[in-house]
Amino acid sequence: MTHYIIYFNQQWVGDHSEEWFQSRGPLARAVVAEMKEAGVLIFAAGVDEDLSKAFSANNISGELQFGEGRYSNAPEYLGGFTVVDVSEQESAKFWAGKLAIACGWPQEIRPLHV
Repeated sequence: MTHYIIYFNQQWVGDHSEEWFQSRGPLARAVVAEMKEAGVLIFAAGVDEDLSKAFSANNISGELQFGEGRYSNAPEYLGGFTVVDVSEQESAKFWAGKLAIACGWPQEIRPLHV
C-alpha cells in the first residue's frame, strides 16, 4: 500500500457565497466517511484560514528559531488535505476525483514517503 496526500491551496477555492460553502460541507464529509468505510482514510482536515495563527520553526542557520506568522508570504497557502493508503495510483485519483467533485475545486495528489 502507498500513502498519498490529496490537497488544495486555499486560492483554488474561488469566491462563493456562504450558502454555497455550507452546501459543500456535507458532500465533502460524505466522501471522507466513504473513505473511512473503505479503509483507505489515514487523516483528513481543513487548515485554519486565519493566517495570524500561523508560526514557523527554522533551523537553517544552525540555531533553532521560532517565528510569528507564516514562514513565507507566498500568495498560495494550504487550505486542506487528506491522506489515503491505497494500493495504486488509480485509487488515489479516484478518491481525489470524488473530493474535487464534492468540494467544487481542484485537488492535487502526491505520493508520500513514510
